[in-house]
Amino acid sequence: MQVDILNIVFLVIVAFLAYRMFAPTKGVNKLSASDLKQRLGDRTRFYLDVRTPGEFKGNHIKGFKNIPLQVLPTQLDKIPKDKEVIVICQSGMRSKQAVKQLKKAGYTQVTEVSGGMNAWR
Repeated sequence: MQVDILNIVFLVIVAFLAYRMFAPTKGVNKLSASDLKQRLGDRTRFYLDVRTPGEFKGNHIKGFKNIPLQVLPTQLDKIPKDKEVIVICQSGMRSKQAVKQLKKAGYTQVTEVSGGMNAWR
């Protein structure tokens, strides 16, 4: 009986953590790859790619600045707070983490590209 209760508690914790990881962040807009194509080049926006330098070097969208997710907290001074920040990664997982960090740091206009570079093709 005690083992059953522990298993249930464990599953609830895992489900909660999974929800927190994949749930959309409040106040963050989503943008499809096709909508991104229409917005590229707009200087009122800041385009951020949070993939590794190797991934960025291999393939990137012109106009995006590469600041890898793992160093993002130390590079916030390079990202303007007065512009909409559009964030992309490879699949959408790292951009989801990046937008959470940006919102926590006080950025109010944050948009993530759904599906990342995988959807860009």
